[in-house]
Order: sequence, then structure tokens, then C-alpha cells
Amino acid sequence: MRPDLLGPLLAQVFGDDRWLAIEPTLVVGGKSNLTFELASEAGSVILRRPPSGDLLPSAHDMGREVRVQSALAGTVVPVPRIVLEDTSGDLLGAPFYVMEKVLGHVIREELPVEYADSAAQKRELAFALVDTLADLHTVDPVSVGLGDYGRPDGYLERQLRRWSAQWEKSKTREVTAIDELSARLVKRVPASRRASIVHGDYRMDNCLMDPSDPGRVAAVIDWELSTLGDPLTDLGVLFFYWREPGEEQHALTPVVTTAPGFPPRGDLAARYMERTGVALESIAFHEALAHFKFAVIAQGIAARVAAGTMAGQDFGDLDAEVLRIAEGGLSILAQRG
Repeated sequence: MRPDLLGPLLAQVFGDDRWLAIEPTLVVGGKSNLTFELASEAGSVILRRPPSGDLLPSAHDMGREVRVQSALAGTVVPVPRIVLEDTSGDLLGAPFYVMEKVLGHVIREELPVEYADSAAQKRELAFALVDTLADLHTVDPVSVGLGDYGRPDGYLERQLRRWSAQWEKSKTREVTAIDELSARLVKRVPASRRASIVHGDYRMDNCLMDPSDPGRVAAVIDWELSTLGDPLTDLGVLFFYWREPGEEQHALTPVVTTAPGFPPRGDLAARYMERTGVALESIAFHEALAHFKFAVIAQGIAARVAAGTMAGQDFGDLDAEVLRIAEGGLSILAQRG
């Protein structure tokens, strides 16, 4: 981080010398790209950059985040405005971009005090997440300059190959459940009926919820896995994180949805179908695919922590978590796939 370089650039962007002196603070909670708040007397902005060290292919692409957020500005999908970018890495020694700071709650395992404290408001919050996702999936990629942002044909097959390759690069031991889940998914790839912009990691804490209205998403963030592809992969990810009462929490990403009052995944599925008109007969595959991807992601986080490239963050022993996530995917396929 180079405040002495970033400060003058921000002062130039905003036309305000109060940005010359900035104080960077790591935003704890991110487990892939690093996020910093840059505070000044004039206000705060958010900087995103990759972790240091060797990175997996196609991961941590700052240029993709900048492009998709810039393209979606002005659409029905709320995104923070990009104010500065250097995707070459020349300035700081790593690619980065700076975006406006949007006021909103990042909700993980607890709700803010006196926020969405009724069952009706929890339902509004849940449906706001689903509605925003549905809105994303109805944006025409060509109309916003993203017609070449990905290759929808063969998307699911490439996802399986890519995440299998990343598993091979990051694994530290053999995990039979991972290999079995991958093999079963390959045999069950459904036909993709439509293509859309895909966020790639859509969940509650990658959305900023309006501080005064639980039924509104203020901004969708963390677009590093976005592309063009099968939109149901996003819904599978949302369901992966949407834990219900009595279900075990994910160690890396504990969530608030097990609290009384949050609707079950079935209600979210019905809302998505109502909003989009898309049938969900293959959703079990997409949920199991999400388990496969995030088992690999958990292994990648463990590898980066061990290498000391996560700015001092430590998430404990993740071996059991990798296994449990993979076994969860196998269970979904056995029961509903």
C-alpha cells in the first residue's frame, strides 16, 4: 500500500486536496482479493487488490471487476462507482482499483441491532436479494457492452474443468469426496437453456443492504468471478450459503439465515421463478456444483494462509471444512440429483 502515491491521485480525481493524506485500513472478512478502506478528511473510498504471492489462473482479475461494475452502472443492478483504476499493476506493484464507498450493512452471522428484527422484514431482506439477482440475470449483456465478457456455450463443462484444475494446483492431500463429487457432476451436466451475466459468488455478505430499508440492496460487490454463463449457478451459490435452522454452519462463512424468521430456500426458489419465469428442475446440480467450487476455494484459502499472503488473517484448520462441503454436495446429488 502506498498512501503517498494514492493520496495525490485521489486528490486529482476528486479535485480536493483533503485526499492528499489518506489512512488505509484492511477490511477484515474478505478471503480472496484484499479490500482496504482509504479514509481522509474528505471521506472514504474502497480499494481492491489481489493478495500477494502465486495466484491461481483466472483468479483475482481486477480488470474484470472494473469492467463489469462500469458496465452495470446505470442499470437496475446497484454497483459502486469506479473512481480510479490501475489494472497493469505499475503503480503499486499489483493491479488495483478504487470505488466509492456505499453506505450499507454487510451482514454475516448477525443482524445489526434493531435491523430486520421482524419475520416480515427478514422476508423482505431475503426477497430483495433474490430480486436483485433476478434483475442481474435479465440485463442484456450486449446492451451494456459485455457481449464478449464470457463464452456461455459449454460454460458448465468449463466450470468443472477449471475448478478441478484449481483443486489440483492447491490441494495438499488427496480427498476422495472431492474427486467423487467432480466425477458425478461431470455425468449430470444439464443443458443450459439461457445465458446471462453471472456474478459467480452471489450471497448476502457480497451485497450491501440499505441501512434504513432491509428490503433494498444498496450495492452488489465482489465481482471477481463474474462472467457470462448459466444464471442458475448464481442461485446455486446463494442456496449454498443460505443455511436453514438445524443445518450446520460453514466454518468460513457463518450466516444469519438460521435465525427464526428467515424464509427457507424453497421460498427463495419460488420467488426467483416468479420473477424470471425460469424453471428450476436442475437446481440440485447447481447447488452441488457450488459445494464443489467452495470446497476448492476453502482449500485455496488454506494454501494462501499457510503461505502468509492473506495480510495476517487466519481461518484455522480448514481440512475438515473442505471434506464436509464436498460431502454435502454428494448428499444433494444422492437425494435430489
